[in-house]
Amino acid sequence: MDKTKILIIEDEAAIADLLAYGLGQEGYETAVALTGEDGLRELARRKPDLLLLDWMLPDRSGLDICRHATAEYRIPILMITAKSDITDKILGLEFGADDYITKPFDLREVKARIRTVLRRVALANRNGADAEEEETIRFGNVEISLAERAVRKDGDLVDLTPKEFDLLIALYGRRGRIFTRTELLDLVWGYDFAGDTRTVDTHIQRLRKKLDASDRISTVFGVGYKFEKQAD
Repeated sequence: MDKTKILIIEDEAAIADLLAYGLGQEGYETAVALTGEDGLRELARRKPDLLLLDWMLPDRSGLDICRHATAEYRIPILMITAKSDITDKILGLEFGADDYITKPFDLREVKARIRTVLRRVALANRNGADAEEEETIRFGNVEISLAERAVRKDGDLVDLTPKEFDLLIALYGRRGRIFTRTELLDLVWGYDFAGDTRTVDTHIQRLRKKLDASDRISTVFGVGYKFEKQAD
């Protein structure tokens, strides 16, 4: 079985080496880049299964790399940062990060969060959070390819982040069921997620706008959200 490949983009060599060594001991295949530019080159060359990304790099913002990796490679991203403010964390999550580790950290926590993120990805890839076992889902003018993790509207590809895709599948897979924001956080982001329910609201708003689906994804005031059961 191929090893899970993890790319570490971290400008502090001591931290990068610690992460590479510790994750290597867990059986992961690791690679290190100390700058953003080197990291982008390694992303293209290695196509890792997961990215450990420092927020503050010497040559470019980790947020820019996060956005690029999300759009181009659609891989899970765990950000490592000295920023502890919840607003900063939400910003990173909206750029495509899946979770956060705040410096200083315990290597055991990093390993645990990596395992959690990878489990969520594996679960989402198994036909997406209990969605019906269809290769292709269609509603209205929207078509979802589960195998490609791709969404098209009127035949044109819609640029969804991995979390937007997972949220859409979670809602669609249980059409008519009302989810609280906390339930959606647990289902899509994981039980140990560091963010808050505003993250769900932001992603719902973006899904509605990108898919023109305000009539499909409904707000149940005082409770949460649901995907309406409708005949197409």
